[in-house]
Amino acid sequence: MSYELTGTIKVIGELQTFGSGFTKKEMVITVPDGNYPQDISLEFLKDKADLLGALQIGQTVTVTFDIRGREYNGRYFNNLVGWKIDAGASDSTQTPSTQVAPAPEVGDPGWQSDSVGDDDIPF
Repeated sequence: MSYELTGTIKVIGELQTFGSGFTKKEMVITVPDGNYPQDISLEFLKDKADLLGALQIGQTVTVTFDIRGREYNGRYFNNLVGWKIDAGASDSTQTPSTQVAPAPEVGDPGWQSDSVGDDDIPF
């Protein structure tokens, strides 16, 4: 079973090569979660480590991953193993989805409503 998460890249680790020839690369994604964003670590194994080559810190991505678990010396460990990345634009190049109209100039006759006098409270 696969899972997905969308967030902003916080860390892209270096490629790690082990004596057996096994390779992996880790990435940390910050995912919004209410008041406390979560930093989620994922690993990409063997040829999937190449998926991280064109990515940049601060970029928004959606990662598809599997959860793997194992036992070692009576302790249990979980790993999130990524195998697909859909990259969005980096945060610095995204345009805001809402635009705010500029405030009228103070000398502009429309800057104050006619229904509110100088001594009236607007509520």
